[in-house]
Amino acid sequence: MKILAVGDIIGETGIKELKSKLYQIRQKEEIDFVIVNGENAADGMGITEKNFNDILSQNVDVVTMGNHTWGKKEIFKFIDHPKLIRPANYPKGVVGKGYGIYECKNKKIAVINLIGRVYINILSENPFLVAKDIIRKIKDKADIIIVDFHAEATGEKITMGYYLDGMVTAVFGTHTHVQTADERILPKGTAYISDIGMTGTKNSALGMDISVAIKRFETALPERYKIAKEGEGMLNGIILDIDDSTNQVNDITRINI
Repeated sequence: MKILAVGDIIGETGIKELKSKLYQIRQKEEIDFVIVNGENAADGMGITEKNFNDILSQNVDVVTMGNHTWGKKEIFKFIDHPKLIRPANYPKGVVGKGYGIYECKNKKIAVINLIGRVYINILSENPFLVAKDIIRKIKDKADIIIVDFHAEATGEKITMGYYLDGMVTAVFGTHTHVQTADERILPKGTAYISDIGMTGTKNSALGMDISVAIKRFETALPERYKIAKEGEGMLNGIILDIDDSTNQVNDITRINI
C-alpha cells in the first residue's frame, strides 16, 4: 500500500497546485490513500467549506488541521465531517474529533492529528499523553496508524517520533512549511520526518508575499500577510510505501514538484 501525505495547503494557490498535480502523482506512484493538511487553505488561516469541498473533490481521504483550525468560523458547520480531523489534544469537550479510522484495500487506517506546545500559542493538552491514550484505544481496531504532528519545534517533533516508535506506522510533521531532509525509519520500525513542507507558491515566504514579509521585518510594523499568488507553484509531501503483510513502512520518500 502507498499513502501520500501532502504538506500544508496555502490558500487558493495551494488548492490550485493540489488540483493540478495530485492526479499525476496518484497515477505515477500508484497511491492508495491521501492525507492533506488544510489548516492554511483559507488565505493562510483556517479553512472554509468551499476550500474543504475543493480538496475533497480530488479524492482526498482525510484532511488534517492545526493551530489555525478555528481561523474561519464557518468550520463549525462541517467540523463533524468524517474526513475532517483537528488536533486531538485540544481541550476535552471541544467540537470535532482528533482521529479517524478509514478503510482502504481491506486495511483499516487510523489518522491522528496532534498539535505541539513548544513555541505555539495554543492552550492544549499534552500531545504525548493524548497520543498514547488514543493508541491504547485503537491499536486493535487499526492495521496502520499515521500521525500528523503539527508543531513548531524540531526537537518536540523528533522526540514524538521516538516516543511513538514501534507504536505507530508513521509520524510526520507539519506547520513550518519547509520540507526537511531527515526522513528515516526509526529503530523500532516507525517512519519519521520532521516536516513534509507546504503546497503553494514556490518563490514566497512560507507561502506568503515576499514584499510584505520583508516590510514586516524591516519596519517591525504589523503589516497584514498576503498569500503569494504569482509565479511557479510547488507541492510538497511524502509517500509511505507500506508492506501489506507487516503493515510497516518499507520506504519513506519526499516529493517536491
